[in-house]
Amino acid sequence: MTDHTDNLQQALEGAVRRFLPGADVRNLKRLTGGANQQMWSLDAVTPDQSTGLILRQASDWNQGADETLALNNEARLLIRAAEHGLPVPAVHYVLTPEDGLGVGYLMARVEGETLPQRILREERYASARARLARQCGEALARVHQLPVADLAFLPRATAEEAVRTLYAEYQGYQEPRPVFELAFRWLRDNQPALPATRTLVHGDFRNGNLMVDDDGLKAILDWEMASVGDPMADLGWMCVNSWRFGQIDLPVGGFGRREELFAGYREVAGVAPDPQRVRYWEIFGTLKWGVICQKMAASFVAGQDTSVERGAIGRRASEAEVDLLRELVPLAVANPEPKP
Repeated sequence: MTDHTDNLQQALEGAVRRFLPGADVRNLKRLTGGANQQMWSLDAVTPDQSTGLILRQASDWNQGADETLALNNEARLLIRAAEHGLPVPAVHYVLTPEDGLGVGYLMARVEGETLPQRILREERYASARARLARQCGEALARVHQLPVADLAFLPRATAEEAVRTLYAEYQGYQEPRPVFELAFRWLRDNQPALPATRTLVHGDFRNGNLMVDDDGLKAILDWEMASVGDPMADLGWMCVNSWRFGQIDLPVGGFGRREELFAGYREVAGVAPDPQRVRYWEIFGTLKWGVICQKMAASFVAGQDTSVERGAIGRRASEAEVDLLRELVPLAVANPEPKP
């Protein structure tokens, strides 16, 4: 073990023993993935049992970031989601300052697969892929039915406010990109009317944040970007090209069609998704991912997080530009601006 891992294990044993007296922490390892948070897998072992856990811990450079939920609030949301029957990992313990581990929580380790490349390519997931898009629609409908009136910690934003906030962040990186400017203009010019109902929005529901087993969707992960807003934003984000992982002809996570996603949603929600609103949020999501990539590059250059993963993500802003042109050029051809 490195000194950091050794110190982390000691601190974790203190935290784990608050809800599992006498437990030892074993098999501690850092998990890959996660743009803003650290993830650690561990086993809490007592003489009677071994409990698989995941530590979700805010990165040092990202603690208290305005655009994401504090992890203690994310844990509260997960607890509420579990109470309403949503497929989420059980939260065992929310970290306190006395634990010396920063902000985060310990949750159950759910067995399954999250790596998109395996989900999309391995034969063992063939039957799961056949039903996964519809299952995602059903799950999102249930997410949007969760009551939010007493969840005051959730941010709230209209499409107009979301675009304005994203543009301010983009300007802060002082890296002008003409394609991004074009996308911002399109989003401003085509803002949808306020939705009839504003609901819980997961904010990062996509291939990569879904735990999948041989039967399909098993758990919804990573709720840090949750908010209250237009429910169609979740369906649009699910269809962003970056989450298809090369399977660009299957817009729902690289494994399904929009029609399957919409059918599953309609079956549970009782109303059909609005394809035009979903398209708007898909374009917004593509642009948002591009700005997130700029954020990753900025953190890498500033030395806040110099991991290979952070640097590699930062370079992908150009991919978002290509995706935006693929989306916007056909729209411009179909709806040319009137000549003066």
